[in-house]
Amino acid sequence: MGTAVERERRRGRGALSNASGRYEPLARIAFDDGWQRSDHLPPFETTVTTDSTRKIITRNDSPDIGFDRSINPYRGCEHGCVYCFARPTHAYLGLSPGLDFESKLFVKPNAPELLERELSAPGYAPKIIAIGANTDPYQPIERRYEIMRRVLEVLDRAGHPVGIVTKSALVLRDLDILARMARRGLVKVAISLTTLDPKLARTMEPRAATPPRRLEALRQLAKAGVPGTVMVAPIIPALNDAEIERILDAAAAAGVRHARYALLRLPLEVRDLFREWLMANFPDRYRHVFKLIRDMRGGKDYDSTFGARMTGTGPVAWMIGRRFELACTRLGLNTSTFKTTAQHFRPPRPAAQQLSLF
Repeated sequence: MGTAVERERRRGRGALSNASGRYEPLARIAFDDGWQRSDHLPPFETTVTTDSTRKIITRNDSPDIGFDRSINPYRGCEHGCVYCFARPTHAYLGLSPGLDFESKLFVKPNAPELLERELSAPGYAPKIIAIGANTDPYQPIERRYEIMRRVLEVLDRAGHPVGIVTKSALVLRDLDILARMARRGLVKVAISLTTLDPKLARTMEPRAATPPRRLEALRQLAKAGVPGTVMVAPIIPALNDAEIERILDAAAAAGVRHARYALLRLPLEVRDLFREWLMANFPDRYRHVFKLIRDMRGGKDYDSTFGARMTGTGPVAWMIGRRFELACTRLGLNTSTFKTTAQHFRPPRPAAQQLSLF
């Protein structure tokens, strides 16, 4: 566990510390040696670096998620959700999964051009592309860079199906494209709603949209005919699990017809970051929360086993699953299925490509 950074330096951030990544040969720990006042140190400001990636579609073979390819327009996420399972990926960059993850961001400005090229590759077989499965494509810097909108324009022109996950109301900016794609069965959007408590949301997800704005986004998507799903995720025992039914009630009232959930996941550095955050903000619940987590993870803080990592095991996990199912049944959620289609796909032709003679 890292040493907590002074509150003023991390104002508006989720993590409390900035410990070195697990691949670094040296660990740097900040402490007061009496020679430099902490208020002279700069705050953690957001910086954006260009990521010169040469491929944009990432493949996976995980058996417990519903897609085999995804796009991440950004690395790192300014939303600062303390529980984010993507935080450990910043260690690959020589950075901390803590405060670095939410302040040192990487942007892929050539993502739309790379996508056109990869969709045009000979033999490419279209299947739904997931966007937002790692970091949020509608995080605050998207307002400036508009990479997600340009990616959607490529997918729209190509008739390629896409599934989006976000917790930002900025998704409504692209409602014109999303509604057009929805009429051809090309898109579905899931919005993560962790809590209806604005104070808890601000503490746990400091720069994400407020719960009312997320509900309004779900309402506007439904009104425009865009298939929407509410993601009650992550469910954290003894912290937000009491809200399962209320969240589903609010989402159903907004016109949502589909819902999913996932339990809290604590891989690698996320465990220590979450433990540190929990002790600072809810010290009276710390032991109880972790006891319940271990009860659902076979006695461990985290179990990465396929088929169990999203829903857990044991009686506590079973009870959460049954509560979710009963609430969905009562509200008429998940009574139908929606599948995107690839029948409209036409490979885009990059501008530099020579026209065919025949």
